[in-house]
Amino acid sequence: MSATSRQPASFIPIQIEHQTEDGRVFIDMPDDGPCTSCGVCCSHYRVSFVAFEMDVSPGGTVPSELVSQVNPVMACMKGTETGGGRCIALRGDIGRPGIGCAIYDNRPTPCREFPVWMPDGQPNPDCQRLRAAAGLAPLAARAT
Repeated sequence: MSATSRQPASFIPIQIEHQTEDGRVFIDMPDDGPCTSCGVCCSHYRVSFVAFEMDVSPGGTVPSELVSQVNPVMACMKGTETGGGRCIALRGDIGRPGIGCAIYDNRPTPCREFPVWMPDGQPNPDCQRLRAAAGLAPLAARAT
């Protein structure tokens, strides 16, 4: 995948956005970003994706042993099948420093596309809602 950064060179990375050749925006978080002390989204959403993202398909990267096949076309991360469950790849305690994804570099598309901040610099409302429900402090807006 060829990706180009959408941030100016002087930007201090809080959320690193990459645009793929097909126009999708993938998001990476730095090692000291807010996700490393949260993990709420990874224990709430059903993580569904096209089955060809599994490592048993050419070019796929998501470890198949961590995936439940939903139908011939779709799959989801184990633990998230019904929503509200913890992803099998999540390591650590929700809301505690050091929480993270065991397959971060091989995570599926929905995980790569979930933004913590919106393009205008405001925190993602879904992220804020989940953080509040877990008793975590809200995130501040970031400068754009």
